[in-house]
Order: sequence, then C-alpha cells, then structure tokens
Amino acid sequence: MLGTYVNTAIIIIGSLIGLLLKNGLNEKYKITIMHGVALAVLFIGISTTINGMQNGGEPILFIISLVIGGILGELIDLDLRLKHLGEMLQSKVGKGEHNIAAGFVTASLLFCVGTMAILGSLDSGLRGNHDMLYAKSVLDGVTAIILTSTLGIGVIFSAISVLVYQGAITLFAGFLEPYLTTEIIREISIIGGILIFSLGINMLEIKKIKTANLLPAILIPPLYYLAIVPLIDQIFK
Repeated sequence: MLGTYVNTAIIIIGSLIGLLLKNGLNEKYKITIMHGVALAVLFIGISTTINGMQNGGEPILFIISLVIGGILGELIDLDLRLKHLGEMLQSKVGKGEHNIAAGFVTASLLFCVGTMAILGSLDSGLRGNHDMLYAKSVLDGVTAIILTSTLGIGVIFSAISVLVYQGAITLFAGFLEPYLTTEIIREISIIGGILIFSLGINMLEIKKIKTANLLPAILIPPLYYLAIVPLIDQIFK
C-alpha cells in the first residue's frame, strides 16, 4: 500500500499548492489557464482512446458499453448524486467554492482511469514494487496543482478516490490479477479516454455532458470478457 499512500499524499499536497495559486491569480488568468487545462484534458482523452484502439480495441464493445453504462447511470443518476455530494462538501469548506463536484469528478477520472493506476497497483500488491506508482504520483501531483488552480478545492477530494480505488486493487492484487487481462485493461482505458474527453468538453462549456452518468460503462468490458465470452465459447464449442 506504500505506493498508493504516497500517491494520495502527493495529490493532497499538489492540491494545497494549487489552492494557494488559485487565490493569488487574477480572474482573466484563471480563465486562460482553464482553457489551457481543458484543451490538455481533451488531448489526454483523445490520445488514450486512440492508443487503446491501435492496440486492438473493439469499437463495437466501447459503443455498447457507453450505451448500457449510460442507461444504468441515468437510472442511478450518478450525476445528481455527485452534485449533492459536492453541495454537502461545499457547505463544509465554505461558500467561496463553487462546483466542487466538477473538480472531484474530473480529477478522480484523470487519476484513476488508465493503465498506470491498474498495473502500478497490481505491481505494488504482488511484488512490492512501487516504482510505477511513484512515477504516477509525480504526474498526479503536478496535475493536481494545475487542476486545483482552476477548478478549486474539489480536486483534493479525488485523493480519496485514488486511495480507495488503487488501495483495493493493491490489497486484492492476488485475486484480481488473473481477471484483469490485457484486453480488459485496454477496453477500460478506451472508455476512460472517452469520458476524459467529455470532461474537456464540459470544461470548455461547449456542451453540458453528464459524464458521471456514463461511468458504469467502465464495468461492461470486464462483464463481457469474464462472463459473456466464456458463455459464447461454451455454446459454440
């Protein structure tokens, strides 16, 4: 768990530094930086998706995943629940902060969706090798500074997401390793890239997308590869 603890701590430190920068920035600089960050988020989303597709990604699978995930997300209404969580946090940290949920969701997706989070946590849990998570910590720390300077203190709460998500993978690494195949990690990364891209669109205010309601799409590839594919193989064997 050492790698995850370090990752969590650096995100918190980065967020606090970003908060200091945010309070010292003129509004016009905040807007320009926000646009720059949004464009970077769009690029990360596009490059992550394209990289996954070039490595053998299945277009039909991520389309179906987004459709089914979107339906499930709307039924649960994750977007509304996260807004309520953001309002609750806002009441605790003060009225000067706005849209805490946006900072929390954006940072959580950026920090948790990707191969480094999964493979680094597996390596940490199985072999006690934290090098990948240490490298990820540096990237996340810098990202936290930039995001917090534009999106506010909501970013700091993403440290909880990292602690829970990566911590769970690390603790149950021995059980999860046989199931987190290359194909599953690849498809999760592709969908994650699309969700990150949608966050960039939201940040640029091009179109309001309920990205949180699409989050269940990440669960569809594991279900497909671990349950549906073996069932089809049994039927046509």
